[in-house]
Amino acid sequence: MMDRIKRLLTPKTPAEQSMPPYVAVTALLVEAALVDGVYVNIESDMIAEILVEAFEFEADKADSLLAQAETLAEEAVGSHQFTKHAKKLPMPERLKVVEAIYRVIYADGERSDLEDAYVRHVAGLLHVDDVQRAEARRRAEKRTSGAV
Repeated sequence: MMDRIKRLLTPKTPAEQSMPPYVAVTALLVEAALVDGVYVNIESDMIAEILVEAFEFEADKADSLLAQAETLAEEAVGSHQFTKHAKKLPMPERLKVVEAIYRVIYADGERSDLEDAYVRHVAGLLHVDDVQRAEARRRAEKRTSGAV
């Protein structure tokens, strides 16, 4: 009973609160960029480009989402707090998310085992199966044309 009272009285961190799915998606993209320990401009530029191209946000809105997501990703304790909101999107949008994660991972021209593990983990949490994930990876590779 005391644990329940403590949970009710403990304020939630911003990452634990309810959030719009595309804020969560953007935070997942930022996390993907951070997985290798280096967050470079080319990755943040790629995230902004994805928000404009794939998810059809205006540039100002994309910049605002990115700034908000960077803060959330820094405070994050795991991907689940974002995927639980992102998986509210319909499957075609979730497939775009997985492809977008690959595009962010490939943006710096390097690919690591940690990045591969991250995208497999997130795809699983979004209920994207291995075949769909592999197709998303191929589409991302085709778009980045030899960046990896």
